[in-house]
Amino acid sequence: MALGGVKPRAILLDGLGTLVALAPPWEAFAEDLLREHRIELSAREAEWAFTAEMHYYRAHHLEGCDVAGLKALRARCAEVLHAALPPHAARALSPDELTALMFGALRFTLYPDVLATLALLRARDIRLVVVSNWDISLALTLQALGLGELLDAVITSAQVGVAKPAPELFQAALAAQEVSAAQALHVGDDPHLDVAGARAAGVLPVLLRRGWSPGTPADAVTITSLADLPALI
Repeated sequence: MALGGVKPRAILLDGLGTLVALAPPWEAFAEDLLREHRIELSAREAEWAFTAEMHYYRAHHLEGCDVAGLKALRARCAEVLHAALPPHAARALSPDELTALMFGALRFTLYPDVLATLALLRARDIRLVVVSNWDISLALTLQALGLGELLDAVITSAQVGVAKPAPELFQAALAAQEVSAAQALHVGDDPHLDVAGARAAGVLPVLLRRGWSPGTPADAVTITSLADLPALI
């Protein structure tokens, strides 16, 4: 599906699920726990505990808006994880050990189509801005993955104080690049957070369906790989 001749000056990009993949962290957590501390968890116990932490993070990630807030948020996440562990594991781990295991289990990778696609878009002099529901650590995470030179800005919900689908997050990204909503489009993998959120800000959305996606809007421009994007514009 074409974009009707739109030639954007800026492309806004979601983070997790669009640029970045996260392997199920409970699997790595259980493996590291056994290898480093000789503590065994069942697959169900590990998933239960780490899912509790992830739910807490999503509900409170806006609190990670500065260095002190991020440190406090991470400590509370570790406490939630600790409380969800079975007693034999919870008793055996110090807070520092648990925090190290928790962050060691968060293993982010780039999708294979990201680097080449972003390089091609940059070669067309299109500004690239990540707009994501994340704490302030996202820019460092993306830099570590090799995206630092390809991005013009990283705007997180924690910085702005609101999360997608709130239009203010998209508007902050547009303002940072001094472009209007009509001069941009947004690519993301969530029909509600990305498609509905972009539309609320007056930005043309493109839905990236890497796999299953719930409730795809019938009128949404949809691609199955980020590599399909340059041909549309």
